[in-house]
Amino acid sequence: MRVVLRAVWWHCSGDRGGLGAAVMTCCVRAWWLVSALLAVSWWICGNGVATAAWSDDLLVADFEGETYGEWLATGGAFGTGPARGALPGQMSVEGFAGRGLVNSFCGGDDATGTLTSPAFRIERGYLSFLIGGGRSERLSLQLLVDGRVVRSATGSNDVPGGSEHLVAESFDLTEFKGRMAVLRVLDEAAGSWGHINVDQIVQTDIRPRGYLTDVERSLQARTRYLQIPVRNGAAKRLVTVLVDGEVVVRNEIELADGAADWWAPLDISGWRDRTVTLRVDRLHEDSAALQNVGESDELRDAAELYAEPLRGQFHFSPRRGWNNDPNGCVYYNGEYHLFFQHNPYGWSWGNMHWGHAVSRDLVHWEELGDVLQPDELGPMFSGSAVVDWKNTSGFGEGGRPPLVLIYTAAGSPTVQCLAWSTDGRKFKKYSGNPVLGQVTGGNRDPKVFWHAGTQQWVMVLYVEQQGRHTVHFFTSANLREWKLASVSEGDAGGGRYLFECPDFFELAVSGDVLRRKWVLLGASGEYGVGGFDGVGFQPEQQRLAGQGGRGFYAAQSFSDVPDGRRILIGWWQTETRGMPFNQSMTIPLELGLRETSEGARLTFAPVRELSSLRGGVRSLGMQELRPGQRNPLEGMEAELADVELEFEPVGARSVVLTVRDVVVEYDVLKQELVVAGHRAAAPLQSGRQRLRVLCDRTGVEVFGSGGLCYVPLPVNVNSQNRRLYLESRGGTAVVHSVEVYELRSAWQRGGER
Repeated sequence: MRVVLRAVWWHCSGDRGGLGAAVMTCCVRAWWLVSALLAVSWWICGNGVATAAWSDDLLVADFEGETYGEWLATGGAFGTGPARGALPGQMSVEGFAGRGLVNSFCGGDDATGTLTSPAFRIERGYLSFLIGGGRSERLSLQLLVDGRVVRSATGSNDVPGGSEHLVAESFDLTEFKGRMAVLRVLDEAAGSWGHINVDQIVQTDIRPRGYLTDVERSLQARTRYLQIPVRNGAAKRLVTVLVDGEVVVRNEIELADGAADWWAPLDISGWRDRTVTLRVDRLHEDSAALQNVGESDELRDAAELYAEPLRGQFHFSPRRGWNNDPNGCVYYNGEYHLFFQHNPYGWSWGNMHWGHAVSRDLVHWEELGDVLQPDELGPMFSGSAVVDWKNTSGFGEGGRPPLVLIYTAAGSPTVQCLAWSTDGRKFKKYSGNPVLGQVTGGNRDPKVFWHAGTQQWVMVLYVEQQGRHTVHFFTSANLREWKLASVSEGDAGGGRYLFECPDFFELAVSGDVLRRKWVLLGASGEYGVGGFDGVGFQPEQQRLAGQGGRGFYAAQSFSDVPDGRRILIGWWQTETRGMPFNQSMTIPLELGLRETSEGARLTFAPVRELSSLRGGVRSLGMQELRPGQRNPLEGMEAELADVELEFEPVGARSVVLTVRDVVVEYDVLKQELVVAGHRAAAPLQSGRQRLRVLCDRTGVEVFGSGGLCYVPLPVNVNSQNRRLYLESRGGTAVVHSVEVYELRSAWQRGGER
């Protein structure tokens, strides 16, 4: 009966989908089990004994040792022994068994080599194993019989992003039973995803679940959405969407074979009454993924939308899926437009689209859906947007200036492209794309603006060149044709100055409109200050520290803001496990440039519009704050808090403000802010420190030293802790004022304003 128990275990565990597995899946498994029970019962009755029909599994390799044992490694890709997970420079590796696995990332993606087993006899009907990494015929687990490759398997990743998750695969060995064989792990690939992961190789007589290829489901588009079941961590499947037989888009989706963690909406409203087909490259034979795709006019679980436990309540985040860089930040037709890197079909990075949201006040956002989908030129990487007031591009219609998106298509080659709209809703990709060919394989993230002094468009483009970060300046009269004007160099090696997502803008120094300087900003927040003549950047100071926090990246400023403010918004790396969305944006920030004793420096402040969310205020007047005294904020509590505090340290060693779970300490001796253990320079201003702390469910943003210090810090705060606490340590401080505002949520039902 051991075979029956093993069969029961396998079919009950299935894809670990639990009670939510589809009825069809349950029926298939039940049929299989009944058949197995009848067969074994017949065998037992007919033979009068209870010997198992199948033999025990035979372990070929589990890679749990310190070395590969009798396996022979060549080249440098596999190192001297099994890896213990991810190797330096590699994303997190998951899905392997035990503590070790074969990982050919030793030395990076460009390392090559082979790993070959000793000869073994094929004694079972199947070979099961776990495999992941890159997808290429030059990356594979191979079975050789008589020196000839008779079976081969590879990973699932061949585009930027992807997942290092190993999945179960198998070979049918039936025709080779009794013969000698060798296994070889091959890595002859270089570049992105030039590595392979393998683990837990076992001979077995229990047939692993088989696969079906190019599985399809077709339907008539009569609702707004198809709801696609997603299971985080499942194997990624290539899902092709066809409309009336024509391919529209392809995405890699972690399809749920059974129970879904969440449902990704595919908007089909633009194809009403046409035939929409979903084609999946590979599915388990008992998968219910396609059968479980639902049709609806509303988002699934819409009642919980924007009220989820880890949803930031005044920070933008997408309804579903992953976001990263803000893109195309612009003011157009009375609205702030926020585009963003979006994976609508996954909780982690991948399938890069441009999501789109709009706001009239920088506080209340309405998500409109994705405007740029991956195409034959590649996934849609970061970029910017401009209003072409003079219609230099010729995209304008009926006197309406076009809103033009400039973006990176990250295929092979990686190129720069255009799309446009005359209503801010419907966008068309330019038929002449790309407008700028590949400079190097590492060119991306164009930021474009109109330079009034030279009456031309300027593109600031990140280019990785010979191991160094650079920013290339291109110019154009019409947005369609570009020529190189100059190059600014950043760091080499591990430095971060001018790495990715550049922004470039002009600011008045200390409010003096007659004294203006240009700021060249990189993704990490480091920046340079200097001049610009329409051709090249002349830096006066470089590698200046911008934001002083962590989890802040790829910020972009808004173009064409009508009141002339320079408003910046960044990707805030707020991880929200268990939610159907992941990551968010910082609050919009107003930038300034202030003259200091060390030169001109950026300042950061929350945009004034955020004050519209303030409820009642509770205030404390001037008082001494002594060590050990009763908490002066006793009884003040808030879930969403906006706290302003001004104090003189006097004799105190530190002044500590605790907002919910987050400790904000001012170190007087070092003149530093210490936010949840993270330090940032925050000099006193005329002997005083003025702090502003904005606390959401997903973290805090702290401002000090008149905006010279800005510390964004993502952290999921305890929903039960709403306490505020203020204390002085090591001596007395004088508190001049404390104001505590409880904020309202910026979200309203359905995301509508």
